[in-house]
Amino acid sequence: MHRYFIIYKPFGVVSQFSGEGPTLASLGAFPKEVYPVGRLDKDSEGLLLITDDKWLNHHLLNPRFGHQRTYFAQVEGIPTSEALKQLQAGVTINVDGKDYRTKPAVAKILDPAPSLPDRNPPIRYRASIPDTWISLTLIEGKNRQVRKMTAAVGFPTLRLVRFSMEKISIADFQPGEIREMDQESVYRLLGLTGYAKAGTSKKPRRS
Repeated sequence: MHRYFIIYKPFGVVSQFSGEGPTLASLGAFPKEVYPVGRLDKDSEGLLLITDDKWLNHHLLNPRFGHQRTYFAQVEGIPTSEALKQLQAGVTINVDGKDYRTKPAVAKILDPAPSLPDRNPPIRYRASIPDTWISLTLIEGKNRQVRKMTAAVGFPTLRLVRFSMEKISIADFQPGEIREMDQESVYRLLGLTGYAKAGTSKKPRRS
C-alpha cells in the first residue's frame, strides 16, 4: 500500500533526504521508500507531497497533464494591472539557458494578505519600499519559475510559499508539520476519479 505525506517545507530546508544543510530528514522519520514529488528550492516554503507512488509522481511531473499549483508570493512594490495581465498571458523567462514563454496563468493581488506563519528568518524589511502579496496559479513547474516571472514584470519575489496543488493545501499547517493522508483522499483532492491499484493496470481518470 502506498504512503502519502503532506508537509509544509520550511524556509532553508532542502527538498531531499540526504546531502548538506537541513534536509527533509530533519523534519521527522519517513519510510525509506518515499521521495518528494517535484521540488521547492531552499529559499521557498510550502506544500510538498512525499510518496512512494511512482504512477502519481509521473502524472504530476509530466507537463502534458497540467495540474494546478497555487503560489503565494510576497513581491517588492505594488504590481500594476498591466503586470498582472502579463503574468496571466505568459512572460519570457530563461530556462536552462534558453528563452521560454510561460503558459497562461491566474494572477491576482491578495488583499488582505494571506494568513501565513512567520518566516524564520523574516524577510528584510525596508520602510521606503512597499510590498504586496499576490496569488499565482500555474499548470507547469519550471525551475524557480515564479521568481523569474515576477522579476520579468518588474516585481521581484521576497517570499514564496506554495500553498496548494489542486485541492490539497497547507491551510492551517505550521512550518515543518507533516500529515499522512490515504490514497483515496489524495487522488480525490487532486481531481482524479479512481486510482491505480497494486497489481492492476487501472489508471486514474481526470474528474
